[in-house]
Order: sequence, then structure tokens, then C-alpha cells
Amino acid sequence: MGKALEEEHPVKAFGWAARDSSGVLSPFNFSRRVTGDEDVRFKILYCGICHSDLHCVKNEWGFSTYPFLPGHELVGVVTEVGSKVQKYKVGDRVGVGGMVGACHTCESCENNLENYCPKMIPIFNAVDYDGTKTYGGYSDHMVANERYIVRIPNNLPLDAAAPLLCAGITTYSPLIYFGLDKPGMKVGVVGLGGLGHVAVKFAKAFGAVVTVISTSPSKKQEAIEVLGADSFLVSSNLDEMQAANGTLDGIIDTVSAVHALVPLLFLLKSHGKIIMVGAPDKPLELPVFPLIIGRKTIAGSNIGGMKEAQEMIDFAGKHNIVPQIEVIPMDYVNTAMERLAKADVKYRFVLDIGNTLKAP
Repeated sequence: MGKALEEEHPVKAFGWAARDSSGVLSPFNFSRRVTGDEDVRFKILYCGICHSDLHCVKNEWGFSTYPFLPGHELVGVVTEVGSKVQKYKVGDRVGVGGMVGACHTCESCENNLENYCPKMIPIFNAVDYDGTKTYGGYSDHMVANERYIVRIPNNLPLDAAAPLLCAGITTYSPLIYFGLDKPGMKVGVVGLGGLGHVAVKFAKAFGAVVTVISTSPSKKQEAIEVLGADSFLVSSNLDEMQAANGTLDGIIDTVSAVHALVPLLFLLKSHGKIIMVGAPDKPLELPVFPLIIGRKTIAGSNIGGMKEAQEMIDFAGKHNIVPQIEVIPMDYVNTAMERLAKADVKYRFVLDIGNTLKAP
């Protein structure tokens, strides 16, 4: 038999984990490795709750193993560094996003795209270099190779900066890669949730003309007056949608539920593109003709490499871009998950790990 999880590594750790596909989280003892020569260890102060955490704890994507300790938007303060660490010191404000390892020799890694490495190691539910399971940020501390650590700008509050490590890079990266970061570009954002509201902020900072597309008419005032969007379309309003046909250079689609793509394709100019960053748990219907007519593209994008992640959060610091958050105590996490499933949050829950995660 293998060692108990709290004895697998020398350093004891504590968090909240799901034990089965009910997704219910409860206190969990485990352990993390000692600080290696190239490792940074930090005390976790805040961790965002992403919709993918909800998918994963309930095994809605079909690959979760239990116990499952989620969290991939974690920030805190460095408590220890290895002897070969060059970029960080004790006391630095840092964070970790969705990955903690990769092969570092493939073409993707050589191009600073560790996120597309075939051997990329996610921060949770994966097998680490030493053969043990990775656990996420709903926990008291984290240790990771310095390559996977991001420095948080001093002007950004730590709690609001946490979701940038997923929601931020997930929307920033495709805007850059697909050329939607140029002033005057007409960019659509589908869904005004955790990802969508950050996409609006980044697109506006790039100088784009931003249209929010939503099923909820009630979000129009907030989208325009608070987030700075230039226009708003209710996706079920056929007259509004048809009037906007052929007006957008690109669309960032953040919706994680099944939805129609064809009406979005009609919104694109010729050569326009839709980039999927939400991850519905069931396939979407995609007729080919709307793609052919106008040489349109549907693509996907998954977070970003570490170089780009640092560039993203530095850009956010320069332009004072932070998500709108609701800070909650650790023992509220199951209620938060229920609310998240109903889209009842503006716009990201953030766990106050430092003040409210209490070991028994």
C-alpha cells in the first residue's frame, strides 16, 4: 500500500477537497514536497473560483480523480526559495495559475507555450514529475518551480489579482494571438461572467470597440456603464442580432454552456474569427456553410505560456485592470459552487484563504 496522503511528502498541507462526483468539498489533509533547488514556496492568501473548478469537482468533463483539490488562481507571499532560484525572494507577492510543469524540450516549450506542451502538468488532478498527484489552491500553501511563478504588480490588490491567473490570461492570450489587440478593432464578447467581464476590460484597454453579446438584458447597463463596453446585444433578440450582422472582426466566446454558434458567425465580417475559451461539457452544433461564406474561422485558446502570463499581469498592473470579485470565507465554498452553477456572482468568487482556512 502507498503512503497516506498526509505522509506522501515531508511538508504537511491542508485544504478543502471533493471526495466524489457530488462535488461537495470538505477539509482535507495532505502534503507537499520539500522546497527544491529551483522551487518557490508561498503562503496562499487568496484563490479564485473558476467555472472549470465546478466542472472538475463534479467530474462533468469525465477525467477527475478523487480526492480532488481544485483551485488554479492562487496568490500569496513567498515564504521560502530554493538555492538556485533567481527571480524571487521571501516576501515577494506571487501567484500560480493552471500549470506547474511541462517537458521544457518540445517546440511549444521552446516557444514559451508550456500550456500547449503534450506533457504539461496541470496544477490539480495530474501526475507530477515525482509520480505523485497535484493538488490546487484551495489550500494553505503551494510549492512550484520558479518557471511557473508569476510576480504580482504592487499596485494590484492580491484578492482581485487572483482571477487574472486564469480569467485574465485566458482572455488576454487570444486577443493578442488573433490580432484583436489593435486600436479600433471591433470585438465581440459572448457571455458576461468571470471570463467575459475581464475580456471586455482587456479589449477596451487595447483600444477595441467592444460589443457584449448576452442572453441577459439585465446586464446591459452594467456592461456599458461599469465595464465600458460600447454596445450590447441580446442574443435572443433577432432584430438586434440581424442589425449587427457583419460588423465584428472577432469574437471571444466565454460561455461554458451549450449555445448556438451560427448567429455568432453571422455577426462576423468576412475573414472574422470566433475564439472559444469557455468549455461546454457537451458538443456544440457547427454547420459548415456559415464558415465557408466569408472565410470565417472558429478556433480555441487555452490559458497562455508563462512569459505571456507575466506580460498579461504586468499589462493589467499598468492599466489597473482587475476583475470584479466577491470575497468569501473558506467554509462558504459549497454555497459558492451552487451559486456559480446558477451564474449568481458578479463576477468571480475569491476565497479568503489566509484569514479563513482553518486546520482542525
